[in-house]
Amino acid sequence: MAKRKQKRNSKNTVVGVKQSRQKEMTQPEKYMFSLAAIALVVAVCVAPLTAEISTSGFSHHKHRDLKMDEALLTVSNELDTEVVVSWMSERCYQCLYQQLGVVPAAPSPGQPSSVAFVVSTQHEIKLQLNSTPVNLELCTVPFHFGEHGNYSLWVKNLNDSSVVNCSVVTDADPVNSYIPILVAFLIFAGLALVSAIGRRLLGLDVVKSILLRIGSNMETERLINSELGSPSRTVTPLTDNILPPPSSPSKRLRSLDTFRGISLVVMVFVNYGGGRYWFFRHESWNGLTVADLVFPWFVFIMGTSIALSINSLLRAGLTRWSLLRKVVWRSLQLFIIGVFIINPNYCQGPLSWDNLRIPGVLQRLAWSYLVVACLDLLVARGHLDILTQGAWWSPGLDILLYWPAWLCVLFLEIIWLYLTFQLPVPDCPTGYLGPGGIGDMGLYANCTGGAAGFIDRWLLGEKHIYQTPSSRVIYAARMPYDPEGVLGSINSVLMAFLGLQAGKIILHYRDFHRSIMSRFLIWGLFLGAISAVLTKCSTDQGFIPVNKNLWSLSYVTTLACFAFVLLVMIYYTVDVKKWWSGAPFYYPGMNSILVYVGHEVFEEYFPFRWRMANSQSHAEHLTQNLVATSCWVFISYVLYRKKIFWKI
Repeated sequence: MAKRKQKRNSKNTVVGVKQSRQKEMTQPEKYMFSLAAIALVVAVCVAPLTAEISTSGFSHHKHRDLKMDEALLTVSNELDTEVVVSWMSERCYQCLYQQLGVVPAAPSPGQPSSVAFVVSTQHEIKLQLNSTPVNLELCTVPFHFGEHGNYSLWVKNLNDSSVVNCSVVTDADPVNSYIPILVAFLIFAGLALVSAIGRRLLGLDVVKSILLRIGSNMETERLINSELGSPSRTVTPLTDNILPPPSSPSKRLRSLDTFRGISLVVMVFVNYGGGRYWFFRHESWNGLTVADLVFPWFVFIMGTSIALSINSLLRAGLTRWSLLRKVVWRSLQLFIIGVFIINPNYCQGPLSWDNLRIPGVLQRLAWSYLVVACLDLLVARGHLDILTQGAWWSPGLDILLYWPAWLCVLFLEIIWLYLTFQLPVPDCPTGYLGPGGIGDMGLYANCTGGAAGFIDRWLLGEKHIYQTPSSRVIYAARMPYDPEGVLGSINSVLMAFLGLQAGKIILHYRDFHRSIMSRFLIWGLFLGAISAVLTKCSTDQGFIPVNKNLWSLSYVTTLACFAFVLLVMIYYTVDVKKWWSGAPFYYPGMNSILVYVGHEVFEEYFPFRWRMANSQSHAEHLTQNLVATSCWVFISYVLYRKKIFWKI
């Protein structure tokens, strides 16, 4: 049924597919095509190797039923009283201890009672041991357990005194669960090195002449042995195929597509699971992981593209009203597609309103695109060739010319600040930014997200927002909360608008590379300083912590700072020095909507997922996720070669 649905969608007029006649590949392009195929084959072939390496240290363990990120802890109690064992993650800010279990009193001196527990190995944890029934704290033990390790915690009196000693002993060494990452890095680094060397060799005149001679001989042989080789047919000289194509009148910056492609590839990888490593998943509440970086960067580069696109269309003579209609229609399409792909039960029949999730990634993109594009249509100028450069305010021309749009964005930010810190939330403190659950000593268990969560539950209803937020992982929160909710959409507009500012800089200082890069760096420094003030350079103790779930102001300024710096690096290497073509990230960056929608729709299908021999192996998960991501990069390359781009 999914195939029939896909076939019907291909004929739908909602999207436009641009296709032109495929040209024969040049020798370097054939080389890159083959290299991409080899990368997929190598990634699949090394799966057993990485799995064997990562589990080689596990053969001597007594307990083989441990899952990923788990270790075995045996607590031995030599005291004459029961001991209650509790734990708390060091990443859990101001949290209650959670009970792990109870160890009975020793039956007799010298004969300890022992109980085995399974503990988490993702982060360092703090163990607390209390005696019963007076609930007296005996000791606290901070320790970072290793995956699949066996440990013993001995609780005994020190030298027959009343002083209790708690010590951890390693009975069996843990495995190194990060070896698969190292192996994967070496494989892809090796492929990149081979690609770079191959490109350099193909650029040598000697190699070109040899390839041309081989190609000419093969073509001549083919024509002689075929019906096309008759004397009456004119043969096009082979040298015509190696001439460079005519340059496009509108110069497209490869660095922007490369930036978008990097964001998209990492987004696909972490959405597929990221090898089930904690740093490839979203942070439980405050702080940043790799998974928290990519979506804001995608919003940022979307804003940059808006500035360049609207300027180009205005220069082409289109009216603002016609562009506004296109903006509204495209936003509506993005929103509708987002609702469908985020509710995967559409394959089983009509969508049910009872549990339909409304917010989502594409919905957030649709909203940000609509607002920022409308603001740009309000102030954009089609011709920037002749502007005053001698005035004292000319260095700020890329800001001052668009002051009405800046005022609108500042007004939206004031609304966010007011609602976040002043909106009364029932049974919660005003201005609460915490995760609820066991955080803040369990005082506000049902206040997850404060005003942001309350607005979503009030406007959309609890059943129409995300049911399993990341705050459940560490903080054991039970309230539904949507990281793409209503209030956070305001700050996503700010993120896209900062990307729009990057586009304005490119437009105003076109071909002045030093000016573009210096302004990017100034913006990065300015936004980084704002983040330092808002967070007090801490994870949890700032005025506004960095928080992806809330899309907090400091989260936007921090990620925008990173985006400007990263864009400088890519712009310099790709468009200024041309040291790097942007491959392979350039290709998915040119087909971003197709890759994102495709990876969501076909997530459960081969070759993006298959039945694993050991579902509790980081190596197998990492291999599967890397192969799936590489497949989408390969698909985007093939579509790029065939000039097929999915546009909305």
